[in-house]
Amino acid sequence: MSSIRQLQPQALWSWFAQICEIPHPSYSEETLARFIVDWAEKKGLDVARDDVGNILIHKKASTGMADRQGVILQAHLDMVPQANESTSHDFKTDPIKAYVDGDWVTAQGTTLGADNGIGMAAALAVLDSDDIAHPDLEVLLTMTEEAGMEGALGLRAAWLQNRLLINLDTEEDGEIYVGCAGGENANIFLPVEWESGEFAHHYHITLKGLVGGHSGCDIHENRGNAIKLLARFLAETLHAGVDFRLSHIQGGSIRNAIPREASLELGFNGDVSELENAVETFARTLRAEFSHTEPTLEFFAEKCEKSTKYFAPASQATIINALNCLPNGVIRHSDAVVDTVETSLSIGVLRVENDQVKGTILIRSLIESGKAEVKDRLRSLMVLAKGQVEFSVPYPGWEPQPDSPLLHLTQAVYNEILGEPAKIKVIHAGLECGLLKKIYPELDVVSIGPTIRNAHSPDEKVLISAVQTFWQLLKNMLAQMPKA
Repeated sequence: MSSIRQLQPQALWSWFAQICEIPHPSYSEETLARFIVDWAEKKGLDVARDDVGNILIHKKASTGMADRQGVILQAHLDMVPQANESTSHDFKTDPIKAYVDGDWVTAQGTTLGADNGIGMAAALAVLDSDDIAHPDLEVLLTMTEEAGMEGALGLRAAWLQNRLLINLDTEEDGEIYVGCAGGENANIFLPVEWESGEFAHHYHITLKGLVGGHSGCDIHENRGNAIKLLARFLAETLHAGVDFRLSHIQGGSIRNAIPREASLELGFNGDVSELENAVETFARTLRAEFSHTEPTLEFFAEKCEKSTKYFAPASQATIINALNCLPNGVIRHSDAVVDTVETSLSIGVLRVENDQVKGTILIRSLIESGKAEVKDRLRSLMVLAKGQVEFSVPYPGWEPQPDSPLLHLTQAVYNEILGEPAKIKVIHAGLECGLLKKIYPELDVVSIGPTIRNAHSPDEKVLISAVQTFWQLLKNMLAQMPKA
């Protein structure tokens, strides 16, 4: 971490290095939370936590800034835990091994946690400073954002005192975000009927090496979804009349990341070359289709141990066809916001649990009717497949406010730094801003951040020069907050 701590701005990077050293995946961020609370108390700052564990730290205005409007800096504590198959890493106990790679900071074989560790580090660096001009300051760090925005959903009402909020969870330099998609989880359940069977051959088939990425920000990039591609292979093989029986299928690991890997096991009685040729033909097809977006894709079959039970033929056919028909990816682009996805969904996890195949899906939309349409599609598909669908953890979108005074200030400051206007954007991802405004409707909110690439994947990296710009923007905004 020594090279990370020497980067500029050193105050921010030192905090980021500290954050990397304390494991903090979703649902396991309590150690990091306690570290921050202990630090704030030793620093003499006012610090409190609400019922769901969110942290609120208060720092009085710096000299000469007491007459300015107070501001809230907001970030989330958790990170997405994703590792390459060849990387042995326990996110609950092992630190993130971050390092400098040219113009970027990245990690060894895992997600970096720049989402949202850089934003969190910036807020803590401001709290830690003695020479940054700022008005009355609150820093809100929320719990378990990546797994369902649980901290924001449970945020204590009548807790925040200031009315200007800067969310630090955006991932593009030179852009100001003023709106985001709402979302909702969907779990589909497809019943499995089991039968015993005797097969001459048993194969484990694997699809891996996909890029993956954020299931909102990257959904339009034509990246392969490992679960959907595996379902496509099974459907083609089934419809070609190849006689096989599934014993297991799985893919992905987290609902809000495009799955990079999926695999299955099956029994087979035919000519071995028939199945092996089907695998090789499909591999060539995928390599041709995804030659630009998935250069490291691998699809192969290996012999494995036999199973004790297999999907019954009718059950197998229904499950394969349902997964193949499952809508996935971009459903519609926005007419109101240029170059922005309006509605999408992505299946992120697939597992066999007892007597059913369970799929975990995240639906996103800028408009409620778009989300409702996708939910109806899933209901219809489950009726046809004699399955079930359950929806949970809905969160609202964040509606843009073009006349926002905080937006105008952010634009002016960005223009001073960049020498050109910043882009005003709406993001097809879930920021906590919509939930925060639902609890505190009077908040004036913008979202800013540095350039982060491939968030939610082991290829995640953050641009060093963009962090410098982000830090300068944040400091200048704090210094120029309007009078109360």
